[in-house]
Parts: sequence; structure tokens; C-alpha cells
Amino acid sequence: MAMCDCGRIAIIRTSWTSLNPGRRFHSCPRPVGQCRRFLGWVDPPMCPRAVDVIPGLLRAKNNADEEIERLKSKIKAKDTTIFVLVLVIGYMVLF
Repeated sequence: MAMCDCGRIAIIRTSWTSLNPGRRFHSCPRPVGQCRRFLGWVDPPMCPRAVDVIPGLLRAKNNADEEIERLKSKIKAKDTTIFVLVLVIGYMVLF
């Protein structure tokens, strides 16, 4: 169990920097600026190929997530348009 200099038990965080993507490290649980953020690595260093590949995969995933959200918004707008058209046509048919 890793301990911080302030006496608190360290927690495990994940680094998403380009040099250490997905690599876990021990960190003080206190907010940033109140204590040391980095106490030591949990995981061994990654091979150079993983360091090259992982950031690209993360970017691709984030881009795909953004595209999904954009398409969901587009679908919602079209659903709203269809609903309004159905109401208008229904009103016209009834009256």
C-alpha cells in the first residue's frame, strides 16, 4: 500500500498523456495543488509500439463518440419535425 508524504493512503489514477497512455500511477487523494500528484508507477513502462498506437485509438474513439452524439441530435430534430407534421396533417384531416 503506497502512502503519500502527507500521511494519506495513495489512490490509483490513470495517465492519459501521450508518453504514458493508460498507465496507472499512485497519487495523493487530495485535490490538485494541495499535495503531490504523482507518487510512483503501478504499471511497468509500455512498449514503444503501445505508446504510438494508444493515443491514435483514443482519438478515433473520441471522434466516433462525437459523431454518435451529433447523429443522435440530428435524429432527434428529424423526429420532432415528423411529430409536428403528423399533428398538422392530423389537424387538417379532422377539420
